[in-house]
Amino acid sequence: MKTLAKSSKIVSCLILSLLLSACFIRPYKFDLEQGNIITNEKVAQITPGMSEEQVRYVLGTPMLNDVFHTNRWDYVYYDKPRTGKETRQHIAVHFEDGRVVEVTRDFLSEAVA
Repeated sequence: MKTLAKSSKIVSCLILSLLLSACFIRPYKFDLEQGNIITNEKVAQITPGMSEEQVRYVLGTPMLNDVFHTNRWDYVYYDKPRTGKETRQHIAVHFEDGRVVEVTRDFLSEAVA
């Protein structure tokens, strides 16, 4: 009888320690990157008069195809590291007759707390 009471105490302590240890275990957070990587070097290569094929070669295929703005290609990049601040970048390339007219960059959303 004594051994049964002793073993039930041991099992109870083991279960309690396992339950308490679960409170301190945190799930693994992974780095999340989505979209086209936008660098200053790539954006500097885009100049007025470039064709759509040339822009696609430099920046890649655009992330968004807006049916209401068919002459605008939107490139979006989102980076959420495991630790630190997340970053968001947005580039819009405007075309007229298949040639680049303007490139706009959204600087307001680059660093998000």
